[in-house]
Amino acid sequence: QVTLVESGGGLVQPGGSLRLSCAASGSFSGISYMGWYRDQGPGKPRELTAAITAGNNANYGSSVKGRFTITLDGDKNTVYLQMDSLQPEDTGVYYCVLNGAHWGQGTQVTVSS
Repeated sequence: QVTLVESGGGLVQPGGSLRLSCAASGSFSGISYMGWYRDQGPGKPRELTAAITAGNNANYGSSVKGRFTITLDGDKNTVYLQMDSLQPEDTGVYYCVLNGAHWGQGTQVTVSS
């Protein structure tokens, strides 16, 4: 069984920053990639925010490029998402994913004044 524990969400004003963390534990055969997806609401697929491979190749959704930074600590099996210059449209539930197969419970990010 694999467990992903997310933390770092919350309420922040526009222009502010948050740092999300996701720690993976349990039985899995290494990390190919980890990433973050944002829930777009009922009936819509989750949207890629950012993903990173074990070789540190990062990929970002077009709306967050230049504002968000994803990093991976392979020793800790933990992925981080530094979110800067947050805007109200970044609001949502962010889910961590491991190797495309295991998902966290989600963490709420609300950007509002």
